[in-house]
Amino acid sequence: MTTHDRINPVKSLSNREREVLRQTAAGFTSVEIAEALAISPKSVETYRARLMKKLAITHRSELVRIALQTGLLKP
Repeated sequence: MTTHDRINPVKSLSNREREVLRQTAAGFTSVEIAEALAISPKSVETYRARLMKKLAITHRSELVRIALQTGLLKP
């Protein structure tokens, strides 16, 4: 991970992972995200698990903090 990635860890995520992060942080369910992205709810869960691993977090609540800090979610 580069210094820039430590400043903005979301840069290491794919576009789809960033979108799942943004929608999860906004409070949407896996089913709602799946419908919006035209993928299955299981795929949403897989993307979420992958992005949480990349970001080294264990709680979904931390996704909100990261989304706010990086500007993916506006307060």
